[in-house]
Amino acid sequence: QVQLVESGGGLVQAGGSLRLSCAASGLIGSTYTMAWFRLAPGKERDFVAVIRWSAGSTNYADSVKGRFTIARDNAKNTVYLQMNSLKPEDTAVYYCAAKPAYYGDYVPSSNYPYWGQGTQVTVSS
Repeated sequence: QVQLVESGGGLVQAGGSLRLSCAASGLIGSTYTMAWFRLAPGKERDFVAVIRWSAGSTNYADSVKGRFTIARDNAKNTVYLQMNSLKPEDTAVYYCAAKPAYYGDYVPSSNYPYWGQGTQVTVSS
């Protein structure tokens, strides 16, 4: 059974930093793609960042490029999202997601069968 457990959300002032963690269990093999999405009030769930577990290659949404960094720790089966220079518009519930690498493109949330419970990030102005 696949489980994804996020942690690290909270309240931070604009310009501050937070690091989110996603501990994964039950993923067999290294051919998985891990991603972060976010859901803000009144908006759709948006792609934030992705990392391929085996190769370590990454992609980012334009809105977070240069501010956010996604990384993985193979030994701990954990994916991180380092968020710097946070803005009020980054306020959202952040979700960790996983999919087999062959399950289509990395942007659509519908391609991800496994999801964490979400963690709230609030950035005050």
